[in-house]
Amino acid sequence: MQLLRVSYPHLRVRRITGLFGFSRQAYYQHSHRLIKGDEADKQVLDLIEGVRKDHPRMGGKKLYWLLKEELGQRGIKMGRDALFDLMAANHLLIRKRRRKVITTFSRHRFRKYPNLIKDLVVLRPNQVWVADITYWLTEAGYLYISLITDAYSHRIVGFAVAENLEAVHSRRALEMALKQITKRMGPHLIHHSDRGIQYCCDEYTRVLDAYHIRISMTENSDPLENSVAERVNGILKEEYLSHQPVRSLEEAYTLLEKGVFLYNYKRPHLSCDMLSPVAAHGSYGPLERRWKNYYKPSESGAKK
Repeated sequence: MQLLRVSYPHLRVRRITGLFGFSRQAYYQHSHRLIKGDEADKQVLDLIEGVRKDHPRMGGKKLYWLLKEELGQRGIKMGRDALFDLMAANHLLIRKRRRKVITTFSRHRFRKYPNLIKDLVVLRPNQVWVADITYWLTEAGYLYISLITDAYSHRIVGFAVAENLEAVHSRRALEMALKQITKRMGPHLIHHSDRGIQYCCDEYTRVLDAYHIRISMTENSDPLENSVAERVNGILKEEYLSHQPVRSLEEAYTLLEKGVFLYNYKRPHLSCDMLSPVAAHGSYGPLERRWKNYYKPSESGAKK
């Protein structure tokens, strides 16, 4: 036992555990088994602060998923509800902001396409891409973000930010996405969007036609018709953009690029079996949804 009291500052935990034949988790459990109350809470808050440096508005469910292995290794027993209580007591829960800016103008002369994905089950990447435009209120005024997202993995595959709603910016996001595929997708890829002029105009549809991509559009103003795009818009703005000061278009692009990277590579997603979008993009077949649908249809709707 005397050997355990000797200090070895140059040895890492992994080497020490290897020398003495016990696991890293056992080491942490031994080192922290007496930690309770305020000291344990402080360690958890420090871990939350570390994650929030890159994901400043990440919600409690995602935080718990990312931290639970580390908590176990340290011998700290804390369930999700206890983590939520600790975050609430320290004012760390995220409140969603709700604003509405109209970005869709559908009363135009261009052709509007039918909805091809209404009853479609998406089972692989590059089966359906969803496109949308969302506003971003900054110190420089309103900016507009165009996104192309893979519906299966929720990976953002193309993006652009601009000071106006001209179709050229939506086309730039599409062209970024197309650079990631090595051949024309033919009828195997569907592009789904609302009926806004940016997506119906010749400047945009010519690019889709050149790659033989089928065009699908929403038929009503119901956001559920393009729910993946709506959800990604909200996550990107709420968790990565809205809290940051932006004074120019150049700053906006740099911040957006960083936010897309963190979202794609680091953030676990409830709709993709808690995988990051990049990890999910390498999968095939159904992905487990780890969220509950609390929507209940009305009685009148159920009788129809």
